[in-house]
Amino acid sequence: MNVLVSGAGVAGLACALELGTRGHDVTVVEYARHLRLTGTPIDIRGDAIEAADRMGLLARIKERRVRMSELTQFVDSDGEPVARIPMAEVSDSDDDIELLREDLVRILADALPDTATIRFGDSIETLTDSDSGDGDGNGNGGNNGTGDAHAHVGGVDVRFASGRTGRYDLVIGADGQHSAVRRLVFGPEKDYLRHLGVYFALADHPGETRSEGTNSIYNVPRRMAGVFRYGGKAVAVFQFRSEAIDYDHHDLDAQKKILLDAFAGYRSWRIPELLDAALADPGFFFTSASQIHLPAWHRGRVVLVGDAGYSPAFLSGRGTSLALTGARFLAEELERCGNDHTTAYPRYEARQRPYVTFAQDRVHSGRDRMLPTTWAAIAARNKALRASGAGAL
Repeated sequence: MNVLVSGAGVAGLACALELGTRGHDVTVVEYARHLRLTGTPIDIRGDAIEAADRMGLLARIKERRVRMSELTQFVDSDGEPVARIPMAEVSDSDDDIELLREDLVRILADALPDTATIRFGDSIETLTDSDSGDGDGNGNGGNNGTGDAHAHVGGVDVRFASGRTGRYDLVIGADGQHSAVRRLVFGPEKDYLRHLGVYFALADHPGETRSEGTNSIYNVPRRMAGVFRYGGKAVAVFQFRSEAIDYDHHDLDAQKKILLDAFAGYRSWRIPELLDAALADPGFFFTSASQIHLPAWHRGRVVLVGDAGYSPAFLSGRGTSLALTGARFLAEELERCGNDHTTAYPRYEARQRPYVTFAQDRVHSGRDRMLPTTWAAIAARNKALRASGAGAL
């Protein structure tokens, strides 16, 4: 089959690998002009480890394993440690694998077969699915005039932002929480997004003199700022509680202003220094802790994988695992069903749905642990961790 994948993140690359190695011609289209390598370390858990193994990647993943979470502590305004993060907060078992997001992305990209290609700097503008009868998501409907050899059979006609057109047997939306494919096929994001009241920001901090060592987290009410060290570099990390904010997901200046406003008036510990690092970073990353809840992840020949279909929010620590199992299950079911998507898509969803439900149900305790709402709650959290022994220094 001729398959189009939107998004070159973990989910998109995993889909391209799984389908490409099964002989399908896969085109991955990515809005950015290069692979996105930023992000804090991620976890591969549970059955996602088996999925990585069956992809032939587990040995390479284990070679890049890190244990950053074991070296993370809460500090006071003087930078003195007051408690550690309990390992139960960050790990399900000793079998969990933690590695840098950039390492996993590179491992996946390097493993792509010749049948899979990535086209950067482009994105899907319209979709016309002959199976769904829903037009292209913009009310245009009909055929986009590609006129290729597949015109007499079912398929999805796609027009790209670059002006290119193409016809594909299947389209996979793996383009993240703010998925364009989901918007075109299933409707506005607001219909499916559940904001969990937290935002996250990440910025390189080249001015930090130490690139290795203990990671520090400092709290003020409803907010945290931290310095994490991994991969030979240091990064500034932020989280804060907030109601949903309307902003342009491609406007870095607007996102940086949101962060500055959230920490306005707080100058304790290293907060001003870390905000300066965020302002200076052209690769600044900003996102919300939000979940995507859809009654179904497929329509016609289009299917969603990863955060596009079922984001569990970063607070769950399971987004990467869901991306890997989702890609694996989808490819397996297409193979078992003779590439009949009408049968394979529901089977993929039936296998993946329990993992998604579990992940999405596990976010609230982590939020309350990381972002106490008052000074008293911060002190009580630290005292409880020390008393329990799990967070003792």
